[in-house]
Amino acid sequence: MKELVEVIAKSLVDCPEEVIVTETEDNDAIFVELKVAASDMGKVIGRQGRIAKAIRTVVKAASSKSEKKVVVDILQ
Repeated sequence: MKELVEVIAKSLVDCPEEVIVTETEDNDAIFVELKVAASDMGKVIGRQGRIAKAIRTVVKAASSKSEKKVVVDILQ
């Protein structure tokens, strides 16, 4: 999931070198944290959170075969 979020985020932002994605795994969930430059935050979140919701939807679809829930957090 980390690679998927990283590819999507890097294609959206102006500073792809500042995209940092970390993944931690728990017993029943996978947590993916996305950090981007402050100037690119709006591009990743989108109007009314539409881009962020789309990213989460794609990740959820990609992880549907696994039993674990995937949580995507966008951090400042």
